[in-house]
Amino acid sequence: MKKIEAIIRPEKLPIVKAALEESGYPGMTITEVRGHGVQKGIKQQWRGREFIVEFLPKVKLEVVVSSDEDVDRILGLIKDNAATGEIGDGKVFIIDISDAMRVRTGERGASVI
Repeated sequence: MKKIEAIIRPEKLPIVKAALEESGYPGMTITEVRGHGVQKGIKQQWRGREFIVEFLPKVKLEVVVSSDEDVDRILGLIKDNAATGEIGDGKVFIIDISDAMRVRTGERGASVI
C-alpha cells in the first residue's frame, strides 16, 4: 500500500478531485495548509504598501492505494490537472504504508482501502 500526499494550489482542487473521482478513486482526504517552497512566499501591494506573504495557502490531498500501478496513474492525473507551469504548483510525496485498519469493523490490510 502507498499513500500519496499532494500539495497543490487551492484553485486546482476541484479539477484534480473530479479527475480522481472519474478514474475510480473516490476516497481522499483534503486539508487546507500553508507553506512555501523555493519561492519563499510572494510580495503583494495593498493600499500602496508592500507586504510579504511568506506562507501561501495550499491544499494537501491524500489518497491511499494498494498497487504501484495506481500510484503511477494518480501521479499522472495530479500532474495533468494541477500543473500551471509556474513556480508554486506544488509537490507530491509517496509514502509506504505497512498496514491499515477499518475503525468500524477492526478489519486490517489492503482490503480496507
